[in-house]
Amino acid sequence: MYLSAILDHVKRSFYRAANAIFGRIGRIASEEVIIQMIISKCIPVLVYGLEVCPLTKSDLKSLDFPVNRFFMKLFNILSNIQMVNDCRVYFGFDLPSVIIVRQSKKFLSINATYTVS
Repeated sequence: MYLSAILDHVKRSFYRAANAIFGRIGRIASEEVIIQMIISKCIPVLVYGLEVCPLTKSDLKSLDFPVNRFFMKLFNILSNIQMVNDCRVYFGFDLPSVIIVRQSKKFLSINATYTVS
């Protein structure tokens, strides 16, 4: 229960940050600029500190949902998740689940070297 409350707060914070960016620059900036701003300002809000939490696959998928919705909003995609994935790959945008798994492995490898020494 506690972890789901944290994840809900994290997702709300991501939406708040993404909507602030989208509200300020809207359709004035190019998609590349908007995506770079989301990567630098909003993704850290979504993944901060979660590499140390025991997340299930369901938790990770729930963190991917806001990003997929953002891409749907940015590119006016109604329901084609494959098109969303193609856009993400084209722009080099990793899902939060991929980022968190990568950071967890890094955290565990660093932590393992300190406990062995």
